[in-house]
Amino acid sequence: MTATSIKVQYDIKDTQLAASGKQRIEWAGREMPVLAQIRDRFAEEKPLAGIRLAACCHVTTETANLAIALKAGGADAVLIASNPLSTQDDVAASLVVDHGIPVYAIKGEDNDTYHRHVQTALDHRPNIIIDDGSDVVATLIKERQEQLSEIIGTTEETTTGIVRLRAMFKDGVLSFPAMNVNDAETKHFFDNRYGTGQSTLDGIIRATNVLLAGKAVVVVGYGWCAKGVAMRARGLGANVIVTEINPVKAIEAAMDGFRVMPMAEAAPLGDLFVTLTGNKHVIRGEHFEAMKDGAMVCNSGHFDIEIDLVALKEMTSEVRTVRSFTEEYKLKSGKSVIVLGEGRLINLAAAEGHPSAVMDMSFANQALACEYLVKHQGSLAPGLHSIPTEVDQEIASLKLKAMGIGIDTLTAEQQIYMNSWTVGT
Repeated sequence: MTATSIKVQYDIKDTQLAASGKQRIEWAGREMPVLAQIRDRFAEEKPLAGIRLAACCHVTTETANLAIALKAGGADAVLIASNPLSTQDDVAASLVVDHGIPVYAIKGEDNDTYHRHVQTALDHRPNIIIDDGSDVVATLIKERQEQLSEIIGTTEETTTGIVRLRAMFKDGVLSFPAMNVNDAETKHFFDNRYGTGQSTLDGIIRATNVLLAGKAVVVVGYGWCAKGVAMRARGLGANVIVTEINPVKAIEAAMDGFRVMPMAEAAPLGDLFVTLTGNKHVIRGEHFEAMKDGAMVCNSGHFDIEIDLVALKEMTSEVRTVRSFTEEYKLKSGKSVIVLGEGRLINLAAAEGHPSAVMDMSFANQALACEYLVKHQGSLAPGLHSIPTEVDQEIASLKLKAMGIGIDTLTAEQQIYMNSWTVGT
């Protein structure tokens, strides 16, 4: 398919970027053998035939491989960006030109464009929604009540989105099933920890080119994503401080060897601050005021509200761009605070997001979650549903096979022992 023969609708930066995007999508595919096996099976079985699907995701090379697999399965899919700075424009172009998938995503799109694209996704009248952050689902519930009867279900792989879905269910407005991809073991143990850990530091280094060895790095939160960042920052020689609100996680961070303290105490000490909480305004005006001159602040949570940029701007006399994705806020007090990636996901704003090998498992979960929703249409109650254990195990087994790793199996005697209460020591 050439740019001149495109029949699908789209809103992307430039179709002429498709050749570069195609190469990069294929390169990522080399590291995604599990999703490739699912794609091949989908192509034969067409489990998503007749299903209209709207995906709101980071438009990256890895997401492209997911979209291709979903189309192979028969889905009539459209793709929009879940974050204004996470789109890779050449990837969006290739999906349109080479695969005939409607894409509505432009790197750097403003909020009005983003919300217009959310409406476009809902105009597709989806039966299944793949959501990163649950904006599409929230908009559907608030503004498109007449379409609720057409929804089979949604899948969600972000912590922020799961928090929002739980709140929707608590308020009695979530009237369809939602697959909790985020909490699948083959997702959060690997994607959140190893993917976020590596890609966040990759984004920081690309944006700043600073040496992290010897720096005081404040990791805000200690969930799975934050654990990965703390681990990788320490591996590069940083002196890591963790702030937390959960006492159990705070103890865990301390026992993992990190200093733990409130943000008020960490603010004057940090050279670099990374937020990964899924919450709002975890770095606020009083913290900016206490920071040392030239402290750098960035976010690796889904939305940009973790850092109170409104308060920062009110304290600022001048803002200037000093590098790509790096802005210096000159405070009225005379100090400066450096904000990376406009407070948005630094690993996608300034870098390429998670490595393909780890997204292989996350997107295998997404694809199989969509299939599960279709197979169990009408039998799943509204609310959050875990990825079935057998699906998690299947994905892990496929990944091990692709890595050339074998594991033991239980003997008949061991199986009996594990299922018996009569045999003791």
